[in-house]
Amino acid sequence: MATRDHGLVMVGMTMAVFLASFVSADFDLLQDVCVADLASGVKVNGFTCKSNISTEDFFFAGLANPAVTNNTFGSTITPASVQQIPGLNTLGVSMARVDYAPGGLNPPHTHPRATEMVFMLEGELDVGFITTDNKLYAKTIKKGEVFTFPRGLLHYQMNNGKVPAAAIAAFNSQLPGTQRVPNALFASSPSVEDAVLTKTFQIGTKMVEKIKSRLAPKK
Repeated sequence: MATRDHGLVMVGMTMAVFLASFVSADFDLLQDVCVADLASGVKVNGFTCKSNISTEDFFFAGLANPAVTNNTFGSTITPASVQQIPGLNTLGVSMARVDYAPGGLNPPHTHPRATEMVFMLEGELDVGFITTDNKLYAKTIKKGEVFTFPRGLLHYQMNNGKVPAAAIAAFNSQLPGTQRVPNALFASSPSVEDAVLTKTFQIGTKMVEKIKSRLAPKK
């Protein structure tokens, strides 16, 4: 009987783990709302709840207008995550607006905590993601169309048109995180050793230093 009970426990535990793989990227909320107290010094997995909340904690107007795109890559991301909308805390969703100059690029990057869906507002983009076996899935998307980037996989978007483009991105995380490959490798603090970068990309030290200087944070 004990062996049978042990087997049932193991089956139950296995099923629990299996079913957990289907839940959203963030944990489910345990109350109606938990508006993030962004000023709290208490560190938890997410943010602590503040006691005094208002309608404004659930509102953000920052995605209404295009952003300036005169930067290195010709693209600008305007996030609408829990850091801009404290009411998103524990809700497992967020958004962003991405504006692209003609020729603008949102370079290869990952979102470690979320799957992303982009909806084209204006213009068109060449988009793609790369799987762990280095297979590229790419497509050109136009106004009104949607494309999905699986969680954690490298992906990019580029405006090959002659007019500005804009897209809205949706995430199944209140704070999906973004790690741009060029910035992570060439603009980290402290810096990745030149020897690592020269061997990785099969380029010379002068080229590494040139790239680092172009991607260095503006002071």
